[in-house]
Amino acid sequence: QVHLVESGGGLVQAGGSLRLSCAASGATFSTYFVGWFRQAPGKEREFVASIRRTTAYTYYADSVKERFTVTRDNAKNTVYLQMNSLKPEDTAVYYCAADRLVDPSRINYEDEYQNWGQGTQVTVSS
Repeated sequence: QVHLVESGGGLVQAGGSLRLSCAASGATFSTYFVGWFRQAPGKEREFVASIRRTTAYTYYADSVKERFTVTRDNAKNTVYLQMNSLKPEDTAVYYCAADRLVDPSRINYEDEYQNWGQGTQVTVSS
């Protein structure tokens, strides 16, 4: 099992940027697929982005393509989500999730990930 802790959330104006971090401990993080999901008030949790074991393979929801970038530093056991050109509709609690075995065709499905962080709040004001 891997323990995940998100950080970097906060309040930002529309058009601004934030970088979220997902720090892992308790396992060899480089062997894990990592996903970012978010949940806005009154809505279901949704897929944002994911990264396979190396930065060469990344995936994004259409709503964040060209604005968000997911990267990882396996030496630091950390995955990052750089969020640019933020919009009020990006307001949500952001979660990172990880698992060793993720079907690449289901990388955007919550049930592919066994390990979850506690979430970090991102609020974008208009």
